[in-house]
Amino acid sequence: MAADPDAEVDVELFSIVRVYKSGRVERLTGDDVVPAGVDPDTGVASKDVVIDPNAGISARLFLPDVSSLPHAKLPVLVYYHGGGFCIESPFSSRYTSFLNSLVAKAKVIAVSVCYRLAPEHPLPTAYHDSMAALRWVASHADGGEEGWLAEHGDLGRLFVSGDSAGANIAHHVARLAGISGLGTGARIKGAALIHPYFWGEEPVGSETRDRETREKAERLWRLVCPGTTGMDDTLINPLAEGSPGLACERVLVEVAGADLLRERGRAYSEGLKASGWGGEVEMVETEGEGHVFHLDNPASDKALAFMDRLVAFLNRD
Repeated sequence: MAADPDAEVDVELFSIVRVYKSGRVERLTGDDVVPAGVDPDTGVASKDVVIDPNAGISARLFLPDVSSLPHAKLPVLVYYHGGGFCIESPFSSRYTSFLNSLVAKAKVIAVSVCYRLAPEHPLPTAYHDSMAALRWVASHADGGEEGWLAEHGDLGRLFVSGDSAGANIAHHVARLAGISGLGTGARIKGAALIHPYFWGEEPVGSETRDRETREKAERLWRLVCPGTTGMDDTLINPLAEGSPGLACERVLVEVAGADLLRERGRAYSEGLKASGWGGEVEMVETEGEGHVFHLDNPASDKALAFMDRLVAFLNRD
């Protein structure tokens, strides 16, 4: 009897995604959904919007309690979720909870972008979707269809951020904005890259030399970006072809001491400083913690300290 291709696994990676020989994709985590609304703990309101119905791009918007600031214009944060480009969404409990807390503390408007996921929508789809979402946000600099952004947003104080794959995306949209611009009135002040998902052909610093680990990392990248030129593709290794100049004034890079990706974040920070870009680069390492620890244990002392740093970065003039 012939094997059933819909039951026979072709590839399974990092316990996050399983792809069958039929092409069927099974996500092993990160697929929960919580409704938008008013968070009772923070007073932050959220709602879901469609940015491009044809492409399937949407977002969850977050607005802090503005009752005490009725005439204030607030910074706007465009956030890109992590998940190796193939799991998670802005509608999951962990990202909704994280952004409720961040928005309440930083007093910013957040736009958490839902880009299409690989492998059904391989890269560069996520980059295209993410840039389209950023341009949609920027279009509200002089008004626009979305009331929260038009009435309360200051697009002259625009930030991009993300964790893991989302930090990779944040880098690339900030770079693309420098090439093509965002239009009159919109300006990216800063980019906060949290445990960025970068890699490369050759190890850097104390990065693992273990062949199996490196091959597994390469398989994940080739799964989400089958048209890649390799592990020194600038999509995954932004330092491969010189300066990764960004359209912002300052960059915060957060790395975690026990994270496989730590050395890449450190190398990125140093490369950005040495590139002649001219902006301000701050790198902070949280010792003893793993990848996206602030999402896994948000009440820990180190996660709270991480949150304070991110709030301070967004609130600086």
